[in-house]
Amino acid sequence: MASIVRMKKKEENSASIAEADRRSIAAFLERVWSEDGLADRTLEAYRRDLEALAAWLATRQRTLRTARREDISGFHGRASDSAQPVAIRSIARRQSAFRRYYAFLARNEPGFADPTLLIERPRMPRSLPKALAEREIVGLLNAPDVATVLGQRDRAMLELMYASGLRVSELVELPLAALNTRQGVLRVTGKGGKDRLVPVGEVALEYINTYLAGARPELAKGRQPLALFLSRRGEGMTRQMFWTLVKRYALKVGINAQRISPHVLRHSFATHLLNHGADLRALQMLLGHSSLSTTQIYTLVAKEGLKRLHAQHHPRG
Repeated sequence: MASIVRMKKKEENSASIAEADRRSIAAFLERVWSEDGLADRTLEAYRRDLEALAAWLATRQRTLRTARREDISGFHGRASDSAQPVAIRSIARRQSAFRRYYAFLARNEPGFADPTLLIERPRMPRSLPKALAEREIVGLLNAPDVATVLGQRDRAMLELMYASGLRVSELVELPLAALNTRQGVLRVTGKGGKDRLVPVGEVALEYINTYLAGARPELAKGRQPLALFLSRRGEGMTRQMFWTLVKRYALKVGINAQRISPHVLRHSFATHLLNHGADLRALQMLLGHSSLSTTQIYTLVAKEGLKRLHAQHHPRG
C-alpha cells in the first residue's frame, strides 16, 4: 500500500512540473553524467530532488529558471523543522543537487543569477564510522558454518570484505572475472565508475578458493553466472541479502545489533590498518576515496580508541 502511495505521489509531482523544467533537468543530468561520470544512484537522487523542487515551485507560479533565493530557502525550510541528523543530511544533499544545477544554468546562460550563491550551507553533525574490535571481527568471521554451501559463501564474503575494505555494493556486484587468484588481487569498480586494484590477502584468498571449488558450482546449478557470489537461486546477491546475513551472524556471536551496519567490516578494515601503522595515502587508495579528507576521518576513530585504552589502563587515566 505504501509503495502505491509513493508511486501516485511521484506521478503527481511529475505531472505538475513545467515541461521546460523537465527538459532542463534532463539536460543537466546528461551533462554531469558525461562530464563527471556520476553513479546511477547519485543521478537518480539529483533527479528526484530537482523534480521535487520544481513541483513545489509550480504551486507558487514559479519555475526552476525563475526561482529566487528565498524560494530555495523556503523549500529547504520544510525539512528544517527537525533537529535530527537525518533531516540535516537530507537538506545538505538537496543543496548539493541545487548548487550543481544552478551552476550548470549559469555556465550556459550569460547573465543568469544563481539563486543558491548566498544560501548558507547547513552544519553537518560529525559522526565517526563504527568499527568493531579485532576480537569481535574474529568472532564474526568464524560465525558461518563452513561445512555448508552457504556457510562457505558467507565466510568467503566476510573475509574478503574485511581483507580488502570493499563497499557493500562493490562486494555484491563483483564479477567472477574481476578476481585474479594467482596474483591475489581484485579489480574493483567503485563510485563514479573508477577502477582500482585491491589486494585480497592469503587468508581471504584461501576461503574464496574453497568457495570457488565447491560451493559456487553447486549454487550455479550448471549455469555460468557472471557474479562472483551467488544466492540460493544461482543469481548475484543484493546489498539487502548481505546485510541480512551480517546481522544474523553478529547476533549469533553476541554483537549488539545497534553496532552493526552494512559498512561495519569496511570501517573496521580501515581503522585496524591505521592502528597497525598503515600509511594514510595507501589507505585512501585501498578504500577508493577521491579525497584524502574522506579517509582522514578514520584517524579520529583510531585516536578515540587510543583515548579509551589510556583511560582504562593508565593509573592516572
